Amino acid sequence: MPNVGKSTLFNALSNAKAEAANYPFCTIEPNVGVITVPDERLKILEDLVHPERVLPTVIEFVDIAGLVKGASKGEGLGNKFLANIREVDAIIHVVRCFEDNNIVHVAGKVDPVADKEIIDTELQLKDLESVEKKIAKVERTAKAGDAKAKKELAVLIQYKDVLEAGKSARTLSLSAEDKLAIEDLQLLTDKPVIYAANVEEASVTSGNKFVEALKTAVKDENAQVVIISAAIESQIAELTEEEEKIEFLKEYGLNESGLNKLIKASYYLLDLVTYFTAGVKEVRAWTIKKGWKAPQAAGVIHSDFEKGFIRAEVIKLDDYIKYKTEAACKDAGKMTVEGKDYIVQDGDIMHFRFNV
Repeated sequence: MPNVGKSTLFNALSNAKAEAANYPFCTIEPNVGVITVPDERLKILEDLVHPERVLPTVIEFVDIAGLVKGASKGEGLGNKFLANIREVDAIIHVVRCFEDNNIVHVAGKVDPVADKEIIDTELQLKDLESVEKKIAKVERTAKAGDAKAKKELAVLIQYKDVLEAGKSARTLSLSAEDKLAIEDLQLLTDKPVIYAANVEEASVTSGNKFVEALKTAVKDENAQVVIISAAIESQIAELTEEEEKIEFLKEYGLNESGLNKLIKASYYLLDLVTYFTAGVKEVRAWTIKKGWKAPQAAGVIHSDFEKGFIRAEVIKLDDYIKYKTEAACKDAGKMTVEGKDYIVQDGDIMHFRFNV
């Protein structure tokens, strides 16, 4: 919704300064912020390897205009918003869980559950429109006796029924094969969601009645609720020294920033893990999907690494910490040589051999 603290939070999270103001539709074009992923393991590797540079992995946050009732029919900036959101992997739904008479609420009162339901309804209506359009297309082929089209139509009808019942597409449990029927539609309500409950400073550690109501409303959604204070995050963003940030967080009884919590929740939601490459030139973090095999993981560095993959040399971080150097790990038998079927684990330190 407008005026829930999206742009304030986004500014705090990234170096892309979105305009934040006390009126709806202040954000028209989406702002994109590329944010480095905090990872204490990089500091450990830096201290051991002493590289020329350290490169963390990044995550991209997109700040999109607030959505209002009727957006699916083009109200407010509805259509533009809905086109922008199709491109993302997951949605962070910022929900207002604070009272402040100085910041207007478009509906006149603070009610996070009602706000959430408005957004859900608008996204469901837009998805229903997409599904119905595809049904009209597939139906003709199915009636002509095409077996593939018949199967696709049956899946599309299941999605239509769920959306008409006021439920999101992600609530429908189907096989990966069946889901191919809607892949091209990029359904909005099929995307995984994190709810960022934006609270006032006093509620940042334990939440408040609004957060509890929101948690109850989403308990069956397999979605995470992250309590965050955009006001606190704004202040943290202005601090330059890490020690200052730690002290500041301690004052509020926090051991990590809301940014860290959101990134961890995003990684968990999207099934992402990190592996590292470590050498004197650079220590670097790489993001991959959980379950990826070594050649796929090598491909994020360069497509040639995947094409000409021969083997991967792998050291576990705990062994690197214990033996201090790559050579010592090798001598101790703690460097394993893995083939094409090796599933890369979170925290692996990798060196790829390839030939193109």
